[in-house]
Amino acid sequence: MSYLRRMLLQLPAVFLLTVCSAHAQDTVLRMDLEGALGVATAEFLINGIEEANDRGANLVIIRMDTPGGLVEPMRDIVQAILASDVPVATYVSPGGARADSAGTYILLASHIAAMAPTTHLGAATPVSLGGEDTPSGPAPRDPDPLNNDDQATEDEATSDDAPAPDTAMERKVLNDAIAYIRGLAEAHGRNADWAEDAVRDAATLTAAEALEMNVIDIIAKNQAELLREINGREVKINNELVAIDTESVTVEKLEPNWRIQFLQAIASPEIAMLLLLVGIYGLMFEGWNPGAIVPGVVGVICLLLAAYALQVLPVNYAGLALILVGIALIVAESFVPSFGVLGLGGIAAFIFGSIMMFDSGIPGFGISITFVVSFGVIAGALLLVLVRYILKLRNRGAVSGQESIVGGVGTAMEAFVGEGKIWLEGESWSARSGLAVEKGQEVRVKEMDGLTLVVEPLRQAADSAEPQT
Repeated sequence: MSYLRRMLLQLPAVFLLTVCSAHAQDTVLRMDLEGALGVATAEFLINGIEEANDRGANLVIIRMDTPGGLVEPMRDIVQAILASDVPVATYVSPGGARADSAGTYILLASHIAAMAPTTHLGAATPVSLGGEDTPSGPAPRDPDPLNNDDQATEDEATSDDAPAPDTAMERKVLNDAIAYIRGLAEAHGRNADWAEDAVRDAATLTAAEALEMNVIDIIAKNQAELLREINGREVKINNELVAIDTESVTVEKLEPNWRIQFLQAIASPEIAMLLLLVGIYGLMFEGWNPGAIVPGVVGVICLLLAAYALQVLPVNYAGLALILVGIALIVAESFVPSFGVLGLGGIAAFIFGSIMMFDSGIPGFGISITFVVSFGVIAGALLLVLVRYILKLRNRGAVSGQESIVGGVGTAMEAFVGEGKIWLEGESWSARSGLAVEKGQEVRVKEMDGLTLVVEPLRQAADSAEPQT
């Protein structure tokens, strides 16, 4: 009897668990990959694949439109796809979208590779951080002493048409990329020879050509058609054939959380540059005004954020050095007035450094020329204001000591003849005048006698300055 009672009490929990499980198994999670592929984007996609596995979803869809991106984040995404127990379908969409460079690797690694009409993929040649494409010619061949003259002539012609990589490092990078993409294509029975051409020769294909050459699996006009086409299709997941069930599923779109969006925002060349500038100038302002606190705190935070951004971005350190030199020259203009020479040199160094710093050749990670030019114009305008201010200070004369007091104009604090008090430069001074001075009347300092100022009424001074007739 007690056993039956326990079974009855457990029925609601079993029912809820069954409903939740059924709901999870009728779910397709979709994520969007738009723009350049970076560290934050990779974290978003990997977290989404892990969530789909935890929830036991039917399918993961990665809707892609990317010019490519960084190698390490791409490899992390590929590893997450290959380790997933839930099938992953990468869908290049909408019309006009592309899966270039790193996007091609992700597309070929997916269990389902799909494209919308008028989309394309390819151009997967690796790019070095120095900004030069890895040469797209064939890998070097070892000389064969058994080849006849005709064969040698043919080899020489081929070598002339498509030069081989120049250095051992270039050959290493190229051959590694070729082996990697061939392995991804062969894992899902796709055209590995074309995949090699995409790396070696930066080959590209339209959606129709890719389907005809067995590079992708499906062409679908929209997401609904994609789900219909892959329903019941068997794919190999962890060496086991699994049938995809997309009938009567609910598609749930995953959005990046605030943390991912924040990291994506600061991992931009323009934002990284602004953070670097604000950080440096904040610390300098704190140094000029000890105890201000706010500029120092803001500067430190901005510098740390800039350090993160520069860590995840492809950076040319020669460009970074030029930027630091440019900032130093602009700051030096404030201490060593050179009438704009140091400042102009600093602006030029900053502009050239900005262009060099992010000129990596990796799509999506270059700096905007408009941003650089705008900064140059603003910095030039501020430099002009600074130079004019310095010239004004040079013509201003003394601002402290006896030279700054004699000739100054003060206000009488009381009416007096002889000894009295005046207010001058924020201080009360003892004054002496041979003429009557009214309270509140302006007086001019003629000379200093110790700590006593010899003054005369300003009106009387003006009258005495008039020519005698």
